[in-house]
Amino acid sequence: MTKSTADDILSEAPRSRGSGTQTVYSRLRQEILSMSLPPGSPLDEVRLSERFGMSRTPVREALLRLSSDGLVTTLPNRNTIVSTIDFASLPPYFDAMMLMYRVTTRGAASRKDPVRMAAIRERQCEFEAAVRARDAYAMIEANREFHVAIAELAGNPYYTGFFSRLLDEGRRILRLYYSTFDDRLPLQYVEEHEHIIAAIEAGNIDEADRLAIAHAAQIVRQIQDYVARDMNKAVAISDP
Repeated sequence: MTKSTADDILSEAPRSRGSGTQTVYSRLRQEILSMSLPPGSPLDEVRLSERFGMSRTPVREALLRLSSDGLVTTLPNRNTIVSTIDFASLPPYFDAMMLMYRVTTRGAASRKDPVRMAAIRERQCEFEAAVRARDAYAMIEANREFHVAIAELAGNPYYTGFFSRLLDEGRRILRLYYSTFDDRLPLQYVEEHEHIIAAIEAGNIDEADRLAIAHAAQIVRQIQDYVARDMNKAVAISDP
């Protein structure tokens, strides 16, 4: 091997490893959120390395990223599994989520920023496209980005950070919510986003607050109905 060839390989190594980590992370994340990897599923580094055809290092780094997202858990015996869904923790989670919907939407309605407003509208277009395509994964991502964009317009980085974390933790809960519609999410929910945008653009804080409450409440109600109706299924996906 020539020195030039060796230098080329060394210069490519960091990029390749980072690319490998992103590939594993993105694939596993999508499988976890879509429930094709159910809660409690084992994630063995050796098997994942074989599956993706790469060393254990990028696999390990991808699992660390998924752990920071709350999507995987490392057990005391050092085995890694897809994180379970703790249905007992849903009431306080819903309380926090409801509060952040209200705080960020009210805050956004009190500020004017054409650039951030344009970003909100772009995220809304992505959400509508995902709804029309019945792409549950894209719906979850676009919904998350839509509400984060509203939080960013509101301008409090602490609220944005906390709300982002709540939305990330709730991705699989949202997946259950969409499943109640067999992924045929009614365009009503696209329209609700449009009404929220209109209230924000009008600077109508009270209306923005009212719409945020109603929007969050119907999501909570739908998930609660799902859990009450299909408790056996809920228990099955919450236990490893």
